[in-house]
Amino acid sequence: MTEEQKTEVGRQKTEDRGQKAEVGRQKTEVRSRKTEVGRQKSEYRTLDKEQTDFPQHDQDIETTVETVVEAVLFASDEPLSEARLANIVETTVKQARQCIKDLNDKYQANNNAFRIEQIAGGYQMLTLSPYNYWLKKLLRARSDSKLSSAAVETLAIIAYKQPVMRADIEVVRGVATGEVIRTLCYKGLVKIVGRAEVLGRPMLYGTTKKFLEVFGLNTLKDLPKIEEFKKPS
Repeated sequence: MTEEQKTEVGRQKTEDRGQKAEVGRQKTEVRSRKTEVGRQKSEYRTLDKEQTDFPQHDQDIETTVETVVEAVLFASDEPLSEARLANIVETTVKQARQCIKDLNDKYQANNNAFRIEQIAGGYQMLTLSPYNYWLKKLLRARSDSKLSSAAVETLAIIAYKQPVMRADIEVVRGVATGEVIRTLCYKGLVKIVGRAEVLGRPMLYGTTKKFLEVFGLNTLKDLPKIEEFKKPS
């Protein structure tokens, strides 16, 4: 091998070492980038966990168990049982009950137009009845909640005599009630609660939780007593 060839081989080896060094540098940069990405992901996971564990609040608003109870009941469009309310607020049933009492005391002292009432086995924030006159001007009754006189009569019989067969309802009203009962079931005010232990095992009807909500009752025991109704003069 001539001197010139030896020089060329040496140059090529030097270039190869340089290329290998460059590849090694690039691999080091890739590893460094992966390490940085991993660190950032770890920071994001930590941040997400902190945001989950610690609810963020406006600096000017101090939240307490009582104010949270108030906010939940204000936002709910249906009655909440004590257990469900306590679970949402993350407190005990006893404390949730005490918060409701304290809130109602404040509402009464401030002459507020609403109270937290017991409805259908739960609690719901409702306006007081003296304000119905003005509220009726604001709200239009939904068409699907309107009941005919026949439906009201049938619903009253079911409410007071439940569980009751259709035949017994028709004996009281003196007319067929099949279509009216189907309408009440469709509106969610009446449901099938079982079958009578008589020939043919006809269906028994009773009222629903929605019935309690619509008529502002906590339980069926809150229905007006028959004796309280005035006899027609």
